[in-house]
Amino acid sequence: MEECTCNCGCADELTKELDKIIAAYRNQPGGLIQVLTKAQQLVGYLPRWIQVRVAEGLGLSLQEVYGVCSFYTFFSLIPKGRHKISICAGTACYVKGSQTIVKTLHELLGIKPGQTTADSRFTVELVRCIGACGLAPAVIIDDRDVHGRLTPELMPAILEQYQ
Repeated sequence: MEECTCNCGCADELTKELDKIIAAYRNQPGGLIQVLTKAQQLVGYLPRWIQVRVAEGLGLSLQEVYGVCSFYTFFSLIPKGRHKISICAGTACYVKGSQTIVKTLHELLGIKPGQTTADSRFTVELVRCIGACGLAPAVIIDDRDVHGRLTPELMPAILEQYQ
C-alpha cells in the first residue's frame, strides 16, 4: 500500500485520520463521495495513495475510486495552492476582457488555469460564472473575496494582498 511521500513525517497522522473517515462509512452504500470529500478536506487534494487507501478500506476497486475522483470537478488530483483564484469565464466577463486577466495572471505567476505555482501559494482556475456580471471582468479569491472591473494593471496589487 502507498503512503504519503512528502517526507514530512505526516504519513502516520494522515493515515490515522483517513482510516477514521473510512471506518465511519465502511458499510454504508454510497459513502464513497462523503469519504473522498472528507479526505480532500484533510489533505487538500486526492493523491494516488489516498485513493488506494480509500479503495481498500471501502472494498472498491481503484478504478471505481479514481473514476469518481476524476468525474466530479470539486475533487482535485493535484495539490492546490493556499489561495485559489477563480477567473470568471462567463459571457459578461468574457466580453469585458477576462481573457486579458488570464494572460496577465499567466505572466505574473507563470501558470495557466488548472495549475498551481511552484511555491504552492496560488492555484488559478477558470469558472463558468461567479454571479458578478455587473462587475465584469471579475475573479473570486479563496471563494470569498470578489474583485471586479479588473484590468491587467490592477492584478499585481491584488496579488500582493495575498503574499
